[in-house]
Amino acid sequence: MKSISPNIFVNDLPATIIFYTKLGFNLTDEVTTPEGEKVFALMTNGSVIFMFQTFASIEGQHPMVRRADGGSLLLYISLNNIQQYHDDIKDHVTLLTGLEQTFYGATEFSLCDNNNYLLTFAEHD
Repeated sequence: MKSISPNIFVNDLPATIIFYTKLGFNLTDEVTTPEGEKVFALMTNGSVIFMFQTFASIEGQHPMVRRADGGSLLLYISLNNIQQYHDDIKDHVTLLTGLEQTFYGATEFSLCDNNNYLLTFAEHD
């Protein structure tokens, strides 16, 4: 195996693009229907790649994808210089936790994205 790029289903793709741009992600690819509706976005920040796709674009294709927003998925993102990243984004999004030292030696903070997915950013010693 070489990498993993989660395809995260969302209801509001334009709002998701705006939110992840605040986290320093860049829109690197997108798919738009002939009617002009964005249904897929590929966003990157360094070597982290997220794909976002609308629930509506897969309606009827994969019945197991049926929840509205968010859920039990936690996206754990490792990075360097967590203090600087935290300071860069803290005024642009709502944090769930501030910078905390964990019992397993990581420095972490968490936030909830606009789709109710939990993101935890971590730097390991």
